[in-house]
Amino acid sequence: MQENKRGQWGSSFGFLMASIGSAIGLGNLWGFPYKMGSSGGFAFLVIYLILVLLAGIPLMMAEFSLGRKTGTGVGAYAKLSEKYKVIGWMAAFCPFLILSFYAVLAGMTLRYCLGFLVQIVGFDGFSGQGSGFFGFLLYDTKAMVLFLALAMAITMIIVMGGVQGGIEKFSKAVMPALGVILIGIIIFVATQEGAADGYKFMFKPDFTIFADPSSFFGVLKTAAGQMFFSLSLAMGINITFGSYLSKEKNLQKNAVIVPFSDTIFALLAGMMIMPACSAFGVDYGAGPGLLFASMQKVFLDGMGGMVGNVVGFLFYFLVFIAAITSSIALLEVCTASVVDRQLAKGKDPNRKKISLIFAIAIFIVGLPTAMDALGSGGAALKAPFELLGLEAGGAGYAMWNDCWLDFYDMITEGVLMPLGALLMSLLLGWKLPKLVQEECEEGGHTFKFAGYFKVAYRIIIPIIMVIVLYTQIQAFFNL
Repeated sequence: MQENKRGQWGSSFGFLMASIGSAIGLGNLWGFPYKMGSSGGFAFLVIYLILVLLAGIPLMMAEFSLGRKTGTGVGAYAKLSEKYKVIGWMAAFCPFLILSFYAVLAGMTLRYCLGFLVQIVGFDGFSGQGSGFFGFLLYDTKAMVLFLALAMAITMIIVMGGVQGGIEKFSKAVMPALGVILIGIIIFVATQEGAADGYKFMFKPDFTIFADPSSFFGVLKTAAGQMFFSLSLAMGINITFGSYLSKEKNLQKNAVIVPFSDTIFALLAGMMIMPACSAFGVDYGAGPGLLFASMQKVFLDGMGGMVGNVVGFLFYFLVFIAAITSSIALLEVCTASVVDRQLAKGKDPNRKKISLIFAIAIFIVGLPTAMDALGSGGAALKAPFELLGLEAGGAGYAMWNDCWLDFYDMITEGVLMPLGALLMSLLLGWKLPKLVQEECEEGGHTFKFAGYFKVAYRIIIPIIMVIVLYTQIQAFFNL
């Protein structure tokens, strides 16, 4: 009875689409291209792939195992032992805080999507600002708050529908469509003059960055942060989704398929954006604005006309839907954490009410990100560095106080996620060394590469996570 009230995936395809959807989001379409662009291109790609193989797949397998073993979400740690519940609280807090700024970015992509849609029918969709709309939008507080609210409302409605009726149904419908739109835009961009330079930037071997230790660790930090976001690691999503899996499903296969699919999607996103940048004269390392200011310039000024408007609409529609597939996973972690606790107490949880309360709370916490113009200064709400009386780039200025998004990102990506992954690896490697193997062997499956995973949880992943945690803290606090 409890299992029915919690929900369960209706099919393996539905689970894969939801899991891949949680991984494929702004981390791929927004983060991966600009981080690659600002971190040496091919060198970043190599380090990222190595991290996925050495740490990403084992961590995902561990989280799926924890969820299915305990039949619960982030409460899995407390179910194993009360002394481990702090790791669960960390995993529960991460998606709450991440979604508070993630929904702001999702709302911005929706605004751009609607802007190009209006352009298609012959009206000005960008308030007379043209390709300079990004700077205008950041200071349009009412619009920023409105589209934050819309993104959260759409996310909430889907999560209210439950595991099969909401998350799985939505993911099965949109994920194949995302693939079609992405391939279509890639083919179109590939035909543009100058696009070949973008492919060279991505795939031409260049290891000069490895000669400088400080640059290498900087790229390592960036690639690791990207891996956490891309694979939805250490934020409770994989544990929660794993808890809805039946015992006969092959955990090892799924723990490989999801990272593989996500990495392919990230590469395809790069193959869409990098060649477009080279074809239309946009800087690869344009930073977070690459998705908005730079790509809008590509569509409005580079392509121009009806073609630019249609491709621009399809592009931002693709990005928005990808963002929503991740948003529903983040909100589901929060919702499921309360549903599980109430079921454990013998209560009958109201999923819709719980989702509504979390959506409102996340919206409120997200308001600073929507109102500080991403740290541009002089906005409706002061950025952290302004509240501290600091000058941008001056003494005492660090990445964590640049804007509210970076402040929230510092707490989650900078500290809680690598720390959570470190603690989980040590727990599974030394305290509960048989948990993952036993869970992976459920249903008669063979646990392949058992020797490697044992070493990975005990030694390899902890070492990587300590390095990542150190470099993250160093970068965020400008040490």
